[in-house]
Amino acid sequence: MKQERLGLYGGILLLALVADQAIKYLVERHLPLHSAVELLPFLSLFHSRNTGVAFSLFSGVDGLWLGFLVLAITIFIVVVAVRTSPAQVLARLGFALIIGGALGNLIDRAVRGYVVDYIYFHTPIWSFAVFNLADALITIGAALVILEEVLGWRRADGGDEKWP
Repeated sequence: MKQERLGLYGGILLLALVADQAIKYLVERHLPLHSAVELLPFLSLFHSRNTGVAFSLFSGVDGLWLGFLVLAITIFIVVVAVRTSPAQVLARLGFALIIGGALGNLIDRAVRGYVVDYIYFHTPIWSFAVFNLADALITIGAALVILEEVLGWRRADGGDEKWP
């Protein structure tokens, strides 16, 4: 990866990480645990703590082992990102977001012993898991990596055919 490109993606990663940690700090400092602030009829800020990974999966697993697992996956993603072709801009952007989000949650786990979650989508009859900016960045990053792959397949097939 060239230095200027590395700096660009490193800057995006750092911005994602700083934004995630700043928001979590504000939530911990100003929003009492398990309290909600309604923003829209379907969106609230709701302070919760997640001892698992995404959407509270593996919440019963020891925090140290979970931290090592997340760290190992993050290192693997860094290796894949570095080996990605410079032409795969969306994938590299996606990897920067994934790594920034993963590091944000890893810092929470190492410092606090849990991940701070605060975004809550809901209706009167349905609700989604409480999550945070890091989770959203990981999801958006994964979508960008997948999109890059789909576009690559289209380019390899000629790309002029109509999409089914």
